[in-house]
Amino acid sequence: MQDEKWKNIIARILDDFDVIEHETEELDPGPGDVEYIIFNGPLGKMKLERTNKPVILDKKSLGSRRIGSESSIQYTYSETEKVHNFKAYQWEEEKDSWVEMEMEEKGVFSM
Repeated sequence: MQDEKWKNIIARILDDFDVIEHETEELDPGPGDVEYIIFNGPLGKMKLERTNKPVILDKKSLGSRRIGSESSIQYTYSETEKVHNFKAYQWEEEKDSWVEMEMEEKGVFSM
C-alpha cells in the first residue's frame, strides 16, 4: 500500500470513528517500523496495521560446516526502496484476542 493511500485511510478513520490508540513502533529484529491504529469501527473494535521494511538486496550465510560452530545470516538492505504490508484485525471478545480479517470476505475496506 502506498504512503498516500495509507494517510488517506488514517485521515478517514480519525474523522469518522472513535480512535482508541494510534502509534508507530520500531521492529525489534531488524530495521523497519510498524504503524497501527485501533478504533471502534462498523464491526466493533478494529485494528489496522502497516509494516514498513527496507527491501533485502543480499543475504549471506556466515559460519563453517564444522559441528558445533555458530552460524549467522547477514542481510544487506536498500536505503531507498521499502516493502509495505497491510493487515486488518477485529477484536474477538470470546477469544480475548485480535483475529485477522479477510478483506474480500468482509468487504469493509476497499483498497
